[in-house]
Amino acid sequence: MTRRVKLTFPPELIKEPVVFTMAKKYDVMPNIRRARVTESVGELILELEGTEENLEKGIQSLTEQGISVELIEGDIVE
Repeated sequence: MTRRVKLTFPPELIKEPVVFTMAKKYDVMPNIRRARVTESVGELILELEGTEENLEKGIQSLTEQGISVELIEGDIVE
């Protein structure tokens, strides 16, 4: 199963390996489709692939850390 998401990071998490940690812990494969990272803002658009249960757990772990997660419908690369 694949889910497309937009992640918005708070400034204190921009330099942390949260996507790598989530991917490894929950056996989710991330594919970065777009990124914008500055000193104060971090935004990623990802395709996440894995089982439905692992995707749910992985996304939940991101939100628990304070990362805003928005599900994206449709094509993300124009």
